[in-house]
Amino acid sequence: MAHSLDDVIDAALRVLDSFGLEFCSMRRIASELKVQPSALYHHVENKQTLLALMADRIIAPVEITNDPRASCLALREAMLQIRDGAEVVATARAFGLGASDLPTALARSVGSDEGAQALLLYVLGHTQATQTHRQAVAAGVIAADPTPDETLARGVDIILAGSAALA
Repeated sequence: MAHSLDDVIDAALRVLDSFGLEFCSMRRIASELKVQPSALYHHVENKQTLLALMADRIIAPVEITNDPRASCLALREAMLQIRDGAEVVATARAFGLGASDLPTALARSVGSDEGAQALLLYVLGHTQATQTHRQAVAAGVIAADPTPDETLARGVDIILAGSAALA
């Protein structure tokens, strides 16, 4: 059975969710699809391209509205749905990968590129920290602490207020 690009992205996200970004290799993704690793390259040029497609898929459900606070919370929830989702999205953004117009849409919602950039960096970093915290709790390394979940909205409000004051 021939696989589609969507099949490859789906398999990559399953591997990511099961093993984390560190162990999300082309070999493991190919194994998930029961194909040779070289078969993946019929669909994607390289792992960076696949990473960009994964990031786009992770944030695809997020709709940026006129309420930037709600949009940021929705972005966070989308990234939290999959293990290391925030790291994948942050990495893709850092390398300028992916087709998402998320930064542009958020800039329109916030009213400034700088405010949108600050929000994105904050939400990405906060969500990565939350995912790391949750993984450490699940591994029994640390005790559960609800603080990471409770602070995001407050931080978004502070950034929005600062952005409005500077405008």
